[in-house]
Amino acid sequence: MNELRYIIGGPQGGGLETTSEILSWAFAWSGYGIISDREYFSNIKGRHSYVHATVSATELPKHLTYPVDIVAAMDAETVFTHFNDLRDGGYLIYNSDDDSVNYASIPSMERELRDRLSEQFKGLGLDGTVKSVVKYLQGNRKVRVVALSFKELLMEIQKREGIVPSQASRYISTILVGAVAAITDISQESIDYSLRRRFTREDVYRHNRAMANIVIDLVKGQFGSELKLDPPKIGVRSILVASGNDAIAMAKVVAGVRFQAYYPITPAADESFTLEEYETLGGEGSIIIFQTEDELAAINAAIGAALTGVRSSVATSGPGFDLMVEGLGWAGHNEVPVVVTYYQRGGPSTGQPTRGGQSDLLSSVFASHGEYPRIVLASGDHEEAFYDAIDAFNYAETYQVPVIHLVDKFLANTIATIPMPNLDNVRITRGVLAPRGLKEYKRFDLSSPISPRAFLGDYVMWYTGDEHDEYGHINEDPINRVRMMNKRMSKLDIIDREIPEERRYSYFGPDRPDILLVGWGFVKGVAVKAVEELTEEGIGAGYYHIRMFIPFPRNSLTKFANEVGANNLIAVEHNYMAQASKLVAMNTGIMINKSIVKYTGRPMYVHELVNAVKNVLRGSTREVVSYGA
Repeated sequence: MNELRYIIGGPQGGGLETTSEILSWAFAWSGYGIISDREYFSNIKGRHSYVHATVSATELPKHLTYPVDIVAAMDAETVFTHFNDLRDGGYLIYNSDDDSVNYASIPSMERELRDRLSEQFKGLGLDGTVKSVVKYLQGNRKVRVVALSFKELLMEIQKREGIVPSQASRYISTILVGAVAAITDISQESIDYSLRRRFTREDVYRHNRAMANIVIDLVKGQFGSELKLDPPKIGVRSILVASGNDAIAMAKVVAGVRFQAYYPITPAADESFTLEEYETLGGEGSIIIFQTEDELAAINAAIGAALTGVRSSVATSGPGFDLMVEGLGWAGHNEVPVVVTYYQRGGPSTGQPTRGGQSDLLSSVFASHGEYPRIVLASGDHEEAFYDAIDAFNYAETYQVPVIHLVDKFLANTIATIPMPNLDNVRITRGVLAPRGLKEYKRFDLSSPISPRAFLGDYVMWYTGDEHDEYGHINEDPINRVRMMNKRMSKLDIIDREIPEERRYSYFGPDRPDILLVGWGFVKGVAVKAVEELTEEGIGAGYYHIRMFIPFPRNSLTKFANEVGANNLIAVEHNYMAQASKLVAMNTGIMINKSIVKYTGRPMYVHELVNAVKNVLRGSTREVVSYGA
């Protein structure tokens, strides 16, 4: 096998993330590429969560798809929720103690899923118990069933390791690790590495290793290692295993961020939590992470820090960004180089706080009343996110504008293997700084659109939310207003000239595609893989990936569109309106009239994008996809 796909499911707070981390590190340590997406309810404990992963022997994967080869279930709800996701002949790992559990008795299951299962079970003649589903999978779908009594395994580990019975349940996550490791033949060395990395206490590591070994021996004895992956041949010597949140946090340290403010919000808070691990006060390389009382305070604190000369940012999501908009406008008006890392989730309002989306693009591009220059860039994968986060600070200080860095929740909460970043390619650019010792300092000097920037304390200077003159004093004179507006807005022309067009987009596919998918953000990985599959089927598809919306890559997109024809353009996005296509029309005059959109809160998958493209080629103009648990 060159590629393996699996789902691990269980109750929120039941150790699912631990299971995912251990397996991800183990596969990566063995030399394989992996991407794993964590999907969870807005619930502290109890509701169904799952991890959907792709492991590859030939590449560092950036895509997810169905069906999967393995479903590993911590509880009965996972069996009911995901048994349809298994391929014929796949593997179901589950707790045989749950055989008598009926789907109708699970209080955490959503009514809509329960109703769908009711109809399906009637059609299949099942009584609604786990056991009936298992028998159906074995008989009708040739699924290999790994039935493990968690109760017996926990009693065994208690006896072997002398564990207190009340503490035994914490080792359930390792039962699944052992079962997956056995079927896929992950090396003992890799499992030991992951367990030791996850459990720093020697006794806890020892107990988990014992549990994993018990399960590995048991499962290998019954099934062998029938899903063993081919030897890895990725060709990347040094890789990093990180979530999108962590990749951006690391990039900010590299970029020299010295102050980050935040108010806890999903899924942005994890980035600040990572940065807090490196927080130091005083001395070279000091960094302050400041949790504020609300998002208004967060953006204003970050602005204040930026005025002192330090690299400053905030991390937030949709509801938080809405509250920051007035502060963002103040920053644009006063030419403050502040960075907003914007993790998009499902909206509006509280919406889907733990699910993903791309519905905040237009909000970012047009945020705040009035007109002011800004830069908006969007990352499509972990590697892009790392370098984009660094560029965001360089752009903010070079052009003295707010920079909004858009990231999907999918990317934020996805763990992936990426090449180790090459820091030799990283440059820090701080822009035009005012020299010391000037007799007179004009913070908003009209002699250039980008005035030399001094820090608070260097000179006397004024900042106000009102229109101002070169010194910063409030001034409502109409001629002054025109000059100041022209000064600020002409930065957009400079930005457009100086940031290369090739930095603003990427293209994947044949030189002259017959159809062109146009997308952005986390769509990238699935679109690139879909293009490969469509090409293998004789469909000449290409993917145009937008990386910057301000400044927009109008010249290159116009060229591609003219070559394939406007009727062969298809927008692919995680929102209802296909929002990027509206910005394409605004910036180029090109209307993209065909779209493939998904707004369930789950990421788009390869199989559904391929099918949707085929439907568009048959004549459909709008495909709405809705797969996912």
